[in-house]
Amino acid sequence: MSSTPASLAGKVALVTGASAGIGLAIARRLVSAGARVALVARTQSTLDAAVTSLGGPAHARAYPANVTDLAAMAALPGRVVADFGHLDILVNNAGCNHRGPLLTITVEQAAEVITTNLTSPIYLTRAAAPHLRAGGAIINVASLAGMVPVHHEAAYSASKAGLRAFTRVITEEMAERDVHVSSVCPGPVDTGFFGDVTTVPDLVFSQPMSSADDIADAVMSALRAGTPEVAIPALSGRLATLAYVFPSVMRALRPLLERRGAANKRRYIASKG
Repeated sequence: MSSTPASLAGKVALVTGASAGIGLAIARRLVSAGARVALVARTQSTLDAAVTSLGGPAHARAYPANVTDLAAMAALPGRVVADFGHLDILVNNAGCNHRGPLLTITVEQAAEVITTNLTSPIYLTRAAAPHLRAGGAIINVASLAGMVPVHHEAAYSASKAGLRAFTRVITEEMAERDVHVSSVCPGPVDTGFFGDVTTVPDLVFSQPMSSADDIADAVMSALRAGTPEVAIPALSGRLATLAYVFPSVMRALRPLLERRGAANKRRYIASKG
């Protein structure tokens, strides 16, 4: 199977969660490489601003939708093909998190996390797969929390672990169609996804902070090199793997990591104040 070429001229990509943060950074990289991009997010106004920032309708188009609307996700790839003529790349990036001990979040919040982060990507991938041309790609934005579970993020960790598993299973299946499948697993990223930073577990801040552009670069690297999984930062990915394989190591390291994370979180909050 050939890897994705450096130039994406003539390619069409569909990116969810694309109006800001990681998704918009990915869209910028794709457009810069020559691709045209279908941008999916909930709010029409922010999507319109994103389209303008990417150079207008010749380079990007807005598809306002909530990824939890599964009927809309099932129909979306067909709409994109009707508008652009074909589809080559799918990036499942939209994400949701409700933090806290399990009994402090509602059943609706737990369901929203699972639907946004796992059910919707499965729906959209299944709907898009028949349309993807040979040489295309599917990139699923997972998380380090999907490599090793994070305390007080049970639903989020489960959803991202499930997304990684889904990615691994379909990798061989899609290879038969010459479509590469990758997961990109970021640690903490300096975007609005944190929400109320005080609710973010200290453990999350124990790892180096990335930018949205860092994650976009990782996505482009996965596209071009055909890498099955990319963890950002790479050292954090190795630590997460070690912690998952040897839970006793994680239990021993966790107090130290949480102390470091608490200090990092205080500095992060101060820098934003």
